[in-house]
Amino acid sequence: MRRTGFTAEHEDFRRMIRDYLGREVVPVFDDWLAAGIVPREFFRGLGKLGVLGMAVPEEYGGGGQDDFTYNAIMSEEAARALVSLGSLRVHLDVVLPYFLAYADAEQRHRWFPGLASGDLITSIAMTEPGTGSDLAGMSTTAVRDGDHFVLNGAKTFITGGAQADLVVVVARTSRDETNRRRGLSLLVVEDGMPGFVKGRNLEKIGLKVQDTVELSFTDVRVPAENLLGEEGQGFSYLGHNLPQERLTIAVGALAAAQAALDTTIGYVKDRHVFGQPVSNFQNTKFELAAVATEVEAGQALIDRALAEHLAGELTAADAAKVKLYCTELQGRAVDRCLQLFGGYGYILEYPIARLYADARVTRIYGGTSEVMKSIISKSLGL
Repeated sequence: MRRTGFTAEHEDFRRMIRDYLGREVVPVFDDWLAAGIVPREFFRGLGKLGVLGMAVPEEYGGGGQDDFTYNAIMSEEAARALVSLGSLRVHLDVVLPYFLAYADAEQRHRWFPGLASGDLITSIAMTEPGTGSDLAGMSTTAVRDGDHFVLNGAKTFITGGAQADLVVVVARTSRDETNRRRGLSLLVVEDGMPGFVKGRNLEKIGLKVQDTVELSFTDVRVPAENLLGEEGQGFSYLGHNLPQERLTIAVGALAAAQAALDTTIGYVKDRHVFGQPVSNFQNTKFELAAVATEVEAGQALIDRALAEHLAGELTAADAAKVKLYCTELQGRAVDRCLQLFGGYGYILEYPIARLYADARVTRIYGGTSEVMKSIISKSLGL
């Protein structure tokens, strides 16, 4: 079905990104997989293209276009090319909005040029070893000491943490026994600050080029001018950006499901068994027809959510619905597609195997499917 909501400028951007990925990423992607990380030069290359600074105001070297549609196109084209761009989505879709919304004038002058050029890569540290999705229960603390905060604690499952120059750390700066959500603040910790240690790159089932690390903070003295926004307002800030974070996961999930469908269609046409192409069997036709229908339904949901997000009307509950539906769809679609590859579907040489491994986490990060159902149920008055 015809998609709406994309201007001529959006389609020009899509063609540019498709060409760039095909030229600069696809030929070296196996090297990225072997290294387990995306090289810094890739981010700087996107900076030169103007991609990283699209939403950054022009006075800081950006494009001044805060249009999430461009971010969605990036995710779609990466999936189409059967590549992963590491922590790029976290940097662009999750962390940058915090800087755009809450950085003061001095912070903008200090950080925005580097964010636009790709010289500064960001990450966000929320999850702790003992809290998971319970952000209000975090134990990382930051105690005010003159013109600094003294930060202590540990974070885990931090995407992009290995390469990050700036890490937005969620820490408790005060405690209110009547409301656990009060007293959380966002502190920007810079790479190299004494006491800030980046741990090992965690070995994962999938997402092999997306670095995921543990971070620890031992008496890290963070200047007060690195406080992002107002002290104690961190929980509300996190809630404000969660719809976009969940939407970007959904966009990536749906795009990956489409990529699985496309690569499977190509495979079953070329693969012969019992003297005929696999595509000739009725089961193959039925399975791929079912997947194509589900993907089409998911695309309609994504496009509606994109329109509502651009209008500032995407609610937390609706974002949860989109993430829940599209990530669960991704899991079903990729699994059904892999089955049609037979034994080859289990071999990493084939992209479907990587799509399968990468798909599992989307139902976990950014809020598990169970958390999404809880949010949705509350919107129903339950």
